[in-house]
Amino acid sequence: MKLFLKYLNGRRRVLTVMALFCLVFGVSFFLYRLPVKAVIYPAVLCACIGTVFVIIDFLRVKHEHEKFARIKSLTDITKEVFPEICEIKDEDYREVINTISREYALYRTENNKKYYDMIDYYTVWAHQIKTPIASMRLHLQNEDSPFARNLLKDLYNIERYVEMVLTFLRLNSDSTDYVFKEYDLDKIVKTSVKKFSREFIDRKLTLVYEPINITVLTDEKWLGFVIEQVLSNALKYTPSGSITVSLQPPKTLRICDTGIGIAPEDLPRIFENGYTGFNGRTDKSSSGIGLYLCRRICNNLGHGITATSTVDVGTTIDIDLSKRKIEIE
Repeated sequence: MKLFLKYLNGRRRVLTVMALFCLVFGVSFFLYRLPVKAVIYPAVLCACIGTVFVIIDFLRVKHEHEKFARIKSLTDITKEVFPEICEIKDEDYREVINTISREYALYRTENNKKYYDMIDYYTVWAHQIKTPIASMRLHLQNEDSPFARNLLKDLYNIERYVEMVLTFLRLNSDSTDYVFKEYDLDKIVKTSVKKFSREFIDRKLTLVYEPINITVLTDEKWLGFVIEQVLSNALKYTPSGSITVSLQPPKTLRICDTGIGIAPEDLPRIFENGYTGFNGRTDKSSSGIGLYLCRRICNNLGHGITATSTVDVGTTIDIDLSKRKIEIE
């Protein structure tokens, strides 16, 4: 019905002219006082012919509309997919669409080339910078002093930032290196926690770790990155107290801290790209990309990630590891 009303609206000029013709004939018949029967017969005949014409024309318009609706979903528009040309304007519309399509294809090609050039550059940069980082780590391992330990901690932060760059690049690439298997969750968590052991000791923070005796279907490397990023945030915003890592039935990994918490107005947006909120404005080193990457990775892995927080009480991050299993089954 909506399409038919649009059709009538598009033909309003023709219908108006036809109505005027009918009015002229009606006035003429009235002035010449012709018999009513002489008027009704041709009027009914004309109405029937007009109705048939409107139905046929509407069906033609509907068919063209449906064809254009299919064209909208195509990524490559060719001449064969267009409706047949019936009017001069149809040819004009086709030429305009083809011109726009060619310009868009050219723009997309140039834009893709620039994007992949940038990806290649930063990928090479990220891999090359790992060499001097590894060299510095080897030199510092022979030193055992507060100064050397501080440098090692800063060096580890640099490594994490480089890894974030590589992770961001991989997330937007056409190919991924996901390897889904059943992994021991305890092993993944312990590996991630161990990387922050020095920071726990130096800042005198308590780690409350409850053994997690389950296996999960995931990718070890990518899930490890998510856990490390959540732990890093917990350490960054927990000046004192503890960080707890536990399992919530059936398969939800919970990382809870006693830090400064997240403001209620910031909580719904912490997984957005570049959003830092009040804590980020206080801590100038915050980029607002860490939790965004966590959400993207969890979506790709088929896991869920949520956050709850209370200011000056702490923050809890839940990683639901059961979703991938359910989807596969």
